[in-house]
Amino acid sequence: MTTPRTPTTAEELRGVGLRVTAARVALLETVRSGDHLGVEAIASGVRDRVGHISLQAVYEALHALTAAGLIRRLEPPGSPARFEGRVGDNHHHLVCRTCGVVVDVDCAVGHAPCLTASDDRGFAIDEAEVIYWGLCPACSTSRSS
Repeated sequence: MTTPRTPTTAEELRGVGLRVTAARVALLETVRSGDHLGVEAIASGVRDRVGHISLQAVYEALHALTAAGLIRRLEPPGSPARFEGRVGDNHHHLVCRTCGVVVDVDCAVGHAPCLTASDDRGFAIDEAEVIYWGLCPACSTSRSS
């Protein structure tokens, strides 16, 4: 029995109808290898891989990849947008109030959406977004010392 082959980044882009460019491949790989990166960090990672790219081109590519479902944008209130490569599993996030670190946390309970609205007002709900706020272990330790 053969193991199914994982599609290449270029094949993923083509699969969602996006043109394959070096910048898009580098951007997708940067987001997937990072940890809830902001736009500046993503731009820096792309530049490390392919050379010069304008910030506008990074924003446009992020928009296209998000719309295609290849990456996810999250925007905790009071924080700049961040991007991640973990998509399609309805996970949530923990955000530190002090240092701003963001980490993934699996769905709270059950199947997606893992929370049921008290009144869905006729919506066909398919996702719930939850952000847990608090202090990360490092900030909690430094605050108590």
